[in-house]
Amino acid sequence: MRPEPGQVLHFSEDPTIERFVPHVAVTSVRSEPYVWAVGYERCPDYWFPRACPRAMAWVGPRTTKEDTARIIGAGCGERVHAIEYCWLKALMEVRLFAYRLPAAGFAPIGEPPHAVVSTTPVVPLGPPEPVGDLFELHEQAGIQLRVLDNLWPFWNEVTASSLEFSGIRLRNARR
Repeated sequence: MRPEPGQVLHFSEDPTIERFVPHVAVTSVRSEPYVWAVGYERCPDYWFPRACPRAMAWVGPRTTKEDTARIIGAGCGERVHAIEYCWLKALMEVRLFAYRLPAAGFAPIGEPPHAVVSTTPVVPLGPPEPVGDLFELHEQAGIQLRVLDNLWPFWNEVTASSLEFSGIRLRNARR
């Protein structure tokens, strides 16, 4: 599930949104109200239940072969996502939807950019689309999906490596 040219996506478990209004997200460190969305490259970060903690790592221009082999694995592609066992059932059962939004009016946020935001209300281009089987999406995208007892040892290895990475909802991970 990726956007087409001229589009960005917003993923949600709520299939009833008719208009996105800028707001300050509960989890945001920013105080400005935004409508949040993602472009093509960052969509896989959201192929999860909303509250599911996930640690993600991928090969970047400065990634060493040693870190790739050690963390992602030899012959295992260039990207890995990890969740905890306690989220496996939710990952299998969640009904996730994608809203296609017009890319015009959105601007990149973060350094490096990890999302796009709008400061004005946005109306979806059509009804929300069911995202479907999240395991299948990972497989089709060539993304390794790991299920771990605890994310923190993996996260610590990733963040100390030369891989690029992102962690979402890590506050929900086991301590």
